[in-house]
Amino acid sequence: MDRIGSFGESTYRIEDMQLFRGTQDPQIAKLLAPCPILRVAAGAQVPESGRGRLIVVLKGALAVAADTRTGFTDGTVSKVLPGESVGEQSVLDESADLIAITALDNAELLMIPSDTVWRLIDESNGVARNLLRLLSFRIHAANAQMRRRQKVGEFYRQMSLVDGLTSLYNRAWLNDKLPSLVAQAQEQGTDLSIIMVDLDHFKRFNDTHGHLGGDQALRAAAKAISGALRPSDFAVRYGGEEMLVILPETNENLALMVAARLCERVRQAVVFPDMRVAMPQITGSFGLACLARGQDEQALIEAADAALYRAKEGGRNRVSQ
Repeated sequence: MDRIGSFGESTYRIEDMQLFRGTQDPQIAKLLAPCPILRVAAGAQVPESGRGRLIVVLKGALAVAADTRTGFTDGTVSKVLPGESVGEQSVLDESADLIAITALDNAELLMIPSDTVWRLIDESNGVARNLLRLLSFRIHAANAQMRRRQKVGEFYRQMSLVDGLTSLYNRAWLNDKLPSLVAQAQEQGTDLSIIMVDLDHFKRFNDTHGHLGGDQALRAAAKAISGALRPSDFAVRYGGEEMLVILPETNENLALMVAARLCERVRQAVVFPDMRVAMPQITGSFGLACLARGQDEQALIEAADAALYRAKEGGRNRVSQ
């Protein structure tokens, strides 16, 4: 990076710079005249200064990484073109720059020291207005970027809580959600029922039709179960061929009706839609448990698991309590 002169010695025009656009005060030219112009080669980094300073791109372009003070150091880079500036925040904070600035092309930069920037603001209302307009635009852009990050973050958070094979919720979701549902039901005195589901003789199905066929059977069963639930209910892949259904505000009689419907839906599920292939029938065993007063989520799951065992002992393809 080399100094090639001062602004007063150059042919660059004040009105071409956004910060000074629309200003007519001759004092601006006087204050800018001694400010140095530096030439930076493409790919070179603009070194930090000990104090805040404002950089105006006169020629070329800069790549500016996110300010580390914001906490958003995710590789976000903005491009600064001729007439635009960078470093306003460091001037206002009266601190050294905490941003990484790299020349994208061979660039010529006007370096305005912090004290000169403050004098320009004091001397010209136009400069002050342009600076406020610029900062307002930056704030809106930063807010929009934060909203996009939040949406993306929420998307990936939701994806991490969904089972990739069945599209049901996974154990991580269950471990986070069920305790709060149980606590809410206990606190409000409302009903809560769960149904533990296990596909019958699933190992035999895998041995006969292969693991890809087993995956298809799991998807078919999951689709049958989730499609038969209310919007307020939840279906979870508990592990392997086991699934768990959560029924908020559902008493024992209603939960039994839901479990019977799910049992029938699984029995009718089509595993292989290709009619040239034999359509094996899948069935499931269903264990129902209703939340008792003082019971926690672990005890509730254990009760449903015990009911599931009774359904298997009773011949499978049925509902037990």
